[in-house]
Amino acid sequence: MKEFIQVKIYDTTLRDGSQSEGISFSKNDKIRIAEALDNFGVSYIEGGWPGSNPRDIAFFKAAKKMNFKNAKLAAFGSTRRSSNSVENDDNIIKLLESEAPVVTIFGKSWLLHVSKVLKITPDQNLQMIADSCAYLSKHNREVIFDAEHFFDGYKDNPDIAKETLKTAVRNGVKTVVLCDTNGGTLTTQIMQICKDVINFMPKGVSVGIHCHNDSDLAVANSLTAVECGITHIQGTINGYGERCGNTNLCSIIPSLELKLGKKTLCGDNISKLKGLSRFVDEIANIRSNNRLPYVGDSAFAHKGGMHVNAVEKIPLTFEHVTPETVGNKRRILISELSGKSNILTKIAEYKLENLSAEEIKEVLTELKRMENKGYEYEAADGSFNLLMNKIIKKHKPFFLLEGYRVIIEKRRYNEPCLSEATVKINVNGEQSLIASEGFGPVNALDKALRKALIRFYPCIEHVLLKDYKVRIIEGEIGTVAKIRVLIESSSGNKSWGAVGVSENSIDASLEALVDSIEYFLLSKEKYEKDSNFYDNNKVGLRK
Repeated sequence: MKEFIQVKIYDTTLRDGSQSEGISFSKNDKIRIAEALDNFGVSYIEGGWPGSNPRDIAFFKAAKKMNFKNAKLAAFGSTRRSSNSVENDDNIIKLLESEAPVVTIFGKSWLLHVSKVLKITPDQNLQMIADSCAYLSKHNREVIFDAEHFFDGYKDNPDIAKETLKTAVRNGVKTVVLCDTNGGTLTTQIMQICKDVINFMPKGVSVGIHCHNDSDLAVANSLTAVECGITHIQGTINGYGERCGNTNLCSIIPSLELKLGKKTLCGDNISKLKGLSRFVDEIANIRSNNRLPYVGDSAFAHKGGMHVNAVEKIPLTFEHVTPETVGNKRRILISELSGKSNILTKIAEYKLENLSAEEIKEVLTELKRMENKGYEYEAADGSFNLLMNKIIKKHKPFFLLEGYRVIIEKRRYNEPCLSEATVKINVNGEQSLIASEGFGPVNALDKALRKALIRFYPCIEHVLLKDYKVRIIEGEIGTVAKIRVLIESSSGNKSWGAVGVSENSIDASLEALVDSIEYFLLSKEKYEKDSNFYDNNKVGLRK
């Protein structure tokens, strides 16, 4: 562990992050995320509230066998109840039983909560804080005091709010954390209050910040607090958290390291940041947010032709950091806004042969014509690659779809629909007619198409349909409107998109499915020996 760290990163994904709508971590999920966080280099991992639920108790029991290399494990809980002595308070007992070396307890610092929610006096509240901090410190725990609703409490009565911090420090606490629990404090207020708190804190006490994102200011407020002298930041991976979320550590860490020149334990691993972001999304079973700063797929995506031209010459013109620094990469988007620079970049990306000026013009013209019909290629790189090959007469189809039929039947009112699809394909003059059932018409078509092709191209067994989206393009004409279908497929270690457009949703879906498989076969043919694209190269393209 590094001897001198300017800012300590305290991760609360496993506790505060799990309060996000739609997120529920199992014990094993928590163990896997904790291991990843420790390897990445956070200073603290808040494992949960052992006094609140059996799952967190099970996690802390399992965590006793884990060997943390960088992080300290923290258990979270509240101060003792007003009706209990600290020795007999079940929450305090559970915190100690967790055997976590760090205990983070929260106490009320807003008079509104003290008098109206807890219904006790300010003196009683201070005594609860004092007893809890002293008792846990006496049991050789590193105690962190989270001053809940501190900024609202300070704005209401600064003396009472600050007294909660002083009480914690007098009773063995070395780190006090100012919490913007409602997420409603503006950055200028954060600055003023943090400066005041830091000025009156005794030497040797670390001041931290814990922000929620209800005003979309959690990251800005946390960074401002650091510029005021804060040395401890609490947050979550990808900004998970209750309501609008918490401070996003995937934005905080690179901003500290790359912008403010502050050092954290994570500094040496910052190039793995996007990987960590995606890993936690996968464990949480949540689609990654493409628009996240630094780690999102759109963070370094360029669409306008002039922008692409500039960033290809000097990346600094439209990129505030080098994408690879945080494990990301530049993406060039293709749309009706595309210019010559976009096309040239895509040509290089897909390793096509050098095109003439006339061919580039043809690609651009055809692209804009197709998008006028409703196609979009920004997330359909597979379809765009095929389109370019067709325009320059380089496309050789691997199969022809000669026809299809879909039957949807509902035999009884309370029974599910039955879907059956039949496809007829032609591969080098040899026909194949295959039927398959599915959970819906698109699923049935997908299965039938694969079954028809797999004896010709066994490798498509490894292609999986990851996502399927349908959008009405011309909503004003109702059920006869054009429909755009976008699908995402994967071969295990690479994903690609394909698009189809039609007035018929089934036809649009099948067009996208055909493009997806064609693109995979084309890529497999080109990069058969490239294990970076396809990790199961024991199966050839053809039998």
